[in-house]
Amino acid sequence: MVLVMVFGIALLVAVLLSGLAARSVLSTSLLFLAGGALVGDGALGLIHVAPESDIVRVTADLALFAVLFTDGMHVRFADLRERWKSPARALGLGMPLAFLGIALLTHWLVGFDWTTSFLVGAVLSPTDPVFASAIVGHRRVPSRLRQLLNVESGINDGLALPFVLIFLAAAAPSGHSEHASAGSIALELVLGLAFGIAAPLLVNGLLRFRLLGAEPKLQPLGPLAIGVILYAVCALTHANSYLAAFSAGSVLAAVSPEAKQAFEPLGDSLAELAKFAALLIFGALLTGELFGDLSFGGYVVAVLAIVLIRPASLLLSLLGTSFDQREKLTAAWFGPKGFASVVYGLLVLQAGIPHGEEAFTLIAVTIAFSIVAHSSSDVPIARLFDVEELVGIPDDDRGPRWPFGTGARKTGRTADAGRGPDDTESGGEQNRAESAQRDAEPGRDGADSGQDDGRGAERTGTQR
Repeated sequence: MVLVMVFGIALLVAVLLSGLAARSVLSTSLLFLAGGALVGDGALGLIHVAPESDIVRVTADLALFAVLFTDGMHVRFADLRERWKSPARALGLGMPLAFLGIALLTHWLVGFDWTTSFLVGAVLSPTDPVFASAIVGHRRVPSRLRQLLNVESGINDGLALPFVLIFLAAAAPSGHSEHASAGSIALELVLGLAFGIAAPLLVNGLLRFRLLGAEPKLQPLGPLAIGVILYAVCALTHANSYLAAFSAGSVLAAVSPEAKQAFEPLGDSLAELAKFAALLIFGALLTGELFGDLSFGGYVVAVLAIVLIRPASLLLSLLGTSFDQREKLTAAWFGPKGFASVVYGLLVLQAGIPHGEEAFTLIAVTIAFSIVAHSSSDVPIARLFDVEELVGIPDDDRGPRWPFGTGARKTGRTADAGRGPDDTESGGEQNRAESAQRDAEPGRDGADSGQDDGRGAERTGTQR
């Protein structure tokens, strides 16, 4: 009950400070992380949480599942068919480069053997949509940038799991790797994808029967029921729940837009609650003893994994694309480590492999650093690169900061010019003319249109 009270107090404080957080480096995620550390064994000792306890794994797992399910609903298959190359580059080139870079640093600076080093690389290579939600979930962000971050973070969690299991099997003592065969890993991936596609299709088919249908006030509970059932089925069959969640959200939004629209407010609130609970629990693990156990080389790896490896790997994967410099830098920075890495790190800790505890310490410290850095850096980055609309904070009416400009005040055409590129791949006057024509149509809501998603920022700047 103490844990429930602490969560309630932290939630109330976060709500009261959320307005301030939208204008400063303070963030609600950081509040819950710090709150957990304050009430944990490292400080006040009000709650006692061990890394091996189920509450750590379950809360992180549920938070990631909930966020992947809701973020999957933001994927537009029509846009993805036209713009699949950039997410494919991020997943096929950027993620392997990050995996390799982290593994090499871990081996050279920490001294782990190659198998454990590659295991740490696999755990820390996926990004988490939880801490990029300010960009992924904001309608004024150019849709191609949202699509890139959303698809990348939605899929790479599931793709990283097979490699985590493979390296766990390789590092495990003899006789403990029989459950990590290539066939079983492939089956988990296929089952997760199949369940994620089949569940919303089945429910949508049932609703076509004349005698079946949801009452309006209960309609938001339909997608929630799908998510609950899907999570339980994946747990019982050992299917990949992360691929299942993201694919289910995507398919549900495609086959039943009205269900997506009804569920969105409830889904976003539930995902936020799950995220806050997991952050509070994870924060309770961050004790002085944990940070003291990490070597100097481990701290160097943790910092470089955030500020060098992820940005460099994604920038390399985006070479030759039509993204402008600001979009590339924004996408490169927002690759936070989160709940997928927490869950996979716990697998490492509980597997009983050599150097397992040291590897978990490195993973946990890197995740903590990433949460602090990414959840509190959206406002400074917005001020630096003049991308306020990308993070949903008030525009300061000044142009790009160094190194992209002098920060001069925007007026007239200068203000419009500072709003960034148009939402489409090609941009240009034709798209703006089409946007104006759609705005002139009565009853047309441009912000909710799939084609007009990113151009709302430009119209908002003109109105302001």
